[in-house]
Amino acid sequence: MRIQLSEHFTYKKLFLFVLPSIVMMIFTSIYSIIDGLFVSNFVGKTAFAAVNLIMPIFGALSAIGFMLGTGGSAIVAKTLGEKKQDLANQYFSMLIYALIIGGVTISLVAQIFVRPIPILLGAEGELLEYCVLYCRIMLISLPCFMLQCAFQTFFVAAEKQKLGLYVSIISGVLNMLFDFLFIAVFHWGIAGAAIATAIGEIFGGIFPIVYFARKNNSLLALTRTKFYPKALLKACTNGSSELLSSFSSSLVGALYNLQLLRFAGENGVAAYGTIMYVNFIFAAIYLGYSMGCAPIVSYNYGAENHAELKNLFKKSTRAIICCGIVLVWLAELLAVPLATIFVGYDKTLFEMTCQGFRICAMSFLICGMNIFGSSFFTALNNGPLSALISFLRTLVFQVSIILTLPLLLGLTGIWLSGITAEILTLAVTVTCLVLNRKKYHYL
Repeated sequence: MRIQLSEHFTYKKLFLFVLPSIVMMIFTSIYSIIDGLFVSNFVGKTAFAAVNLIMPIFGALSAIGFMLGTGGSAIVAKTLGEKKQDLANQYFSMLIYALIIGGVTISLVAQIFVRPIPILLGAEGELLEYCVLYCRIMLISLPCFMLQCAFQTFFVAAEKQKLGLYVSIISGVLNMLFDFLFIAVFHWGIAGAAIATAIGEIFGGIFPIVYFARKNNSLLALTRTKFYPKALLKACTNGSSELLSSFSSSLVGALYNLQLLRFAGENGVAAYGTIMYVNFIFAAIYLGYSMGCAPIVSYNYGAENHAELKNLFKKSTRAIICCGIVLVWLAELLAVPLATIFVGYDKTLFEMTCQGFRICAMSFLICGMNIFGSSFFTALNNGPLSALISFLRTLVFQVSIILTLPLLLGLTGIWLSGITAEILTLAVTVTCLVLNRKKYHYL
């Protein structure tokens, strides 16, 4: 059953519509998780620490894909809601072509900094060499990963979220298969992990281009277009929250690693890596829901269907609150089994990971509403307000807390930093939603 953006959404329809996006985000997060799992168990904790140390950098570099995807899909879906099909396709095509050019340029320039950046993050000796090797290979597929990130939301806007899900699943399966082959069978070490990830990302970026470039039955197609500077600027503004979020998360991740190296050494970085892997999956549920729901919000905003906006907002907030309760319960339940899978070979590292994970898991109760709030304003084409929430959540609050709380509480202060930042952000999110309820008619 094909659910259209113009329909009235019951809980069942809303769940069915966003489910592919949720699963898609989970499979996207599997890339780094599978790499970490194989590297930790087959190469060792130094290589595992290298992957965790350098991964925030790729989160920052891929942020442009998320920015143009989320910000651009808001414009495209709004244009579709205004019944301007040809213009929507031209906006879509222009954004994809711009992303290809930008991705290749960034990949080439970034090769210059593959050694200075890990050094700046505190890597040295064997840890540094692992970081450099992993970076050089991963940069090859970076343009494709940026495209994959952008297409995740464009698939939803095109009412082809299931196809987007299948692409992500295949990419994830390719990553897992080649991780096993290159690391466990061929013993290529950290290079094998990078090559396996690159193969999955290349498929995830190239297939959507082929699909949209050919005749298809979706709402979107890649066509000849011209340069629309205002649309590109608007897409960047709309998606600035996602860009800020990714860049800020990368900076914060680097600060976490620096503090952990200071308070707990390589064990701290490895423990944080395991915790972040689980966080990727749980946060992917919120991100996937917000991504799947955003084009519906944009479409109805463009169509001035205020009743449906109210319906979507109320159902979404209730669903996210319930989901938060379930995720915290699951996180506490799975702390020991998950720590065993990743670092069960080292007792000290295992105990540190379990303790940190149980504390960090409390943030899942709150972060969903903050993620949805930022995405909701992006969908309403209010990029500045969306960016404000993300900027405070992922940078200002996180940085100030991670630099101060450990001075008072040591390692425990590092684990408490996340939940503290989410509580402060929630106050901002609720304030923004209340103050803008009349302007956008969602309450």
